[in-house]
Amino acid sequence: MLRQLVSRLEKFTALDSVSDRLQEKVQAVARPERLRDVLHGTWLGHPLHPVLVQLPVGAFLSAGVLDALPGQRKAATTLICVGVASAAPAAAAGWVDWSSLSRDQRRVGLVHAAANAVALSLYVGSLAARFTGRQGWGRLLAYAGLSVAGSGAYLGGHLSFEQGAGMNVASPDKLRLPADWAEVGDIAELPENRPTVRTIDGVRVLLYRVGNDVTAMVEQCGHQGGPLGEGEVVGSGAEACVVCPWHGSTFRLTDGVAQHGPAAGDQPTLRTRVRDGVLSVATP
Repeated sequence: MLRQLVSRLEKFTALDSVSDRLQEKVQAVARPERLRDVLHGTWLGHPLHPVLVQLPVGAFLSAGVLDALPGQRKAATTLICVGVASAAPAAAAGWVDWSSLSRDQRRVGLVHAAANAVALSLYVGSLAARFTGRQGWGRLLAYAGLSVAGSGAYLGGHLSFEQGAGMNVASPDKLRLPADWAEVGDIAELPENRPTVRTIDGVRVLLYRVGNDVTAMVEQCGHQGGPLGEGEVVGSGAEACVVCPWHGSTFRLTDGVAQHGPAAGDQPTLRTRVRDGVLSVATP
């Protein structure tokens, strides 16, 4: 029944009007590219949001354990303060990631965020009760907040592991490519300083040649699967980058390193070799 409810949530188009307006506002607030890259986790090589949520989640869970033990009232209150304070940066990173997702993912993400907001409000109420001497209400509100946060965590897990939000969707394509060397063709046929696309075992591969050096990477953008082969090339030579035409993720063509988000991870690359003028590729 729970899975059926989440499945219906993915298709609940009534959320789209709210979702679209919020997306515009989030993108307007996070317009500076450097700020977006920090919150996406591009500098980390990994989405930042899952890292930041560890602190509030850990603090709230620990407070729940201490609330069940005698004589731990002050320690539990301190942990709830830590959890409430650390929720803000985690939420900021989550909203920026959410703003670059597809509509069905944003529907689930919107309810995930709403559940977390309710949980946070309950924890703030718990602190207010504790500071005014109503310890029983403080514990009750904290446990209610933990329950709601658990529901939000379930939706967050569904968003990541079932819908693929935040995952590098190009990685499965790399697994389909040959582990042994597969010939692509004469290197002389590849344009220099300009990416081109070849299909190998049903997988589109983006090739970039600088002199006699060729880089190969999965052509499907790791963020949401956009066609990098149709993207704009910025820069030149060894510093040239390809910009995904869907959401603007930017990868250096010589090594696939992510330069700008929303992609947090690097684009999967392949081994290349040239023998007798013939280019071959293989998985790492």
